Amino acid sequence: MTDRRNSFLRRFLRHKAAVAGVLLLLVIVTMAASASIFYPQGPWKLAGRPLLWPVENPKFPLGTDVLGRDLLAALLYGAQVSLFIGLAATLVATVLGTFVGATAGYFGGAVDRIMMGFTEVFQTVPPFVLAVVVVAAFGPTLGTIVIAISLVSWPPLARLVRAQFLQLMPREFVQAATLMGMSDLRIILTQLLPNAMTPIVVSGSLMIASAILLEAGLSFLGLGDPNAMSWGYVIASGREVLRTDWYITALPGFAVLAAVLAINLVGEGLNDALNPRSRNR
Repeated sequence: MTDRRNSFLRRFLRHKAAVAGVLLLLVIVTMAASASIFYPQGPWKLAGRPLLWPVENPKFPLGTDVLGRDLLAALLYGAQVSLFIGLAATLVATVLGTFVGATAGYFGGAVDRIMMGFTEVFQTVPPFVLAVVVVAAFGPTLGTIVIAISLVSWPPLARLVRAQFLQLMPREFVQAATLMGMSDLRIILTQLLPNAMTPIVVSGSLMIASAILLEAGLSFLGLGDPNAMSWGYVIASGREVLRTDWYITALPGFAVLAAVLAINLVGEGLNDALNPRSRNR
């Protein structure tokens, strides 16, 4: 196990872009962790004159928004909310997608047709449209946003897990486990899932980036949680002064870009380190 872990680390560290992604992601996590240290009063305090540009006042290095709130505080607290939404939505979508895909791929037949039919129902509606409908119907709260993003994120993963299971089912170790009298649940958990974890891990890492983008899009349309200072909320707060004070939208937009880029680079590095066929290509 130790040799395998060391081999994985060596392959990952050889991927320079992935290492850069990890460093950038550490910066974003540090931003989220330091928010309450530098701004214990929170991001909502009206701290200064509205629409101060960056570096115009040393007290507000990134300026203030339309209400006079410190943009640096908003970005630091926004990192907490955006990362939480990305991780929570990805966790829910991964569990649901893995369950549906594993059940369909293992049992096949009528179960497979029912599960894949259920999956296709969600895929017939454009993901962003479905997310907008869910949030608009149940109200823009953090919980609703997480559920909405999860509902549009799990179908591709379900199909991926199903394809992996269909490839693994004819293998000798699965047949041997069946002959030994293992239960279906034990075969899935101990024999099939461990061998299908690579695409699940890679897909999950990329799903975090998609969730952050979806939340930003929802907030820009006015469907973000008004009580949560996410990057999407900050972007939305500056849309009315986009022509004259574009920095209010540009700064959190750059933060979203950096987070998505970092997570995509890490996902690419994980894919190359975990997937031998990808490395060979």
